[in-house]
Amino acid sequence: MNTATAQPGTDETGHGKAGDPHHLGRASNGNDATGRGEGGPASKRIIVGYGFWIFLLSDIILFSGFFAAYAVLVGETAGGPTGRELFSLPYVGWETVLLLASSFACGLASIATHKRSMAQTQIWLLVTGLLGAGFLVMEGLEFRHMIAEGAGPHRSAFLSAFFALVGCHGLHVGVGLLWLGTMMAQLRVKGFRPAILRRLLCFNLFWHALDIVWVGLFTIVYLLGAGI
Repeated sequence: MNTATAQPGTDETGHGKAGDPHHLGRASNGNDATGRGEGGPASKRIIVGYGFWIFLLSDIILFSGFFAAYAVLVGETAGGPTGRELFSLPYVGWETVLLLASSFACGLASIATHKRSMAQTQIWLLVTGLLGAGFLVMEGLEFRHMIAEGAGPHRSAFLSAFFALVGCHGLHVGVGLLWLGTMMAQLRVKGFRPAILRRLLCFNLFWHALDIVWVGLFTIVYLLGAGI
């Protein structure tokens, strides 16, 4: 007759925590340390970063839908102007330089954060914001010029898809700038608190993801649209 009795915190076989047969919550060696790999659950910084990556992947899926719609409608110009007639590659090239430079500055801000240098972090975040704002202004001017030339989003299905795709990216950049301003204010008031550092990590991921989307957008929309 089996007289074994399960111990508190273990299952009937005595292996691991009850309700956690695969020891996902704690290691089986009795080490309750957190944030140390097999020694316990991941730190909150890792969990937040992982969760934000999942959010970014959902955003990538959103852009994939806009890219797919643009690819289907790129030839539906309804007698209107084509991308070859509308796009100015030197102009868009400068937009690209501004956005990529802002991402580089964002990386420098991350290094300064790691060194806990408040002045350098704020300076590089400010540079990131100014370069991002420059990109957004140039994109707005591009839109205004196209609409003034009678090539607004209502002109053809191609232009509707173009404004939806590029405009969605511009909207993300605008939201990112608001987020950046908020982070700079929180950093100044609260310092390098763990919660602030986690938010800065998420902002870095978000800003670099916008660069990835823009590289795809620049290649598929502008380079291919201009016939290069």
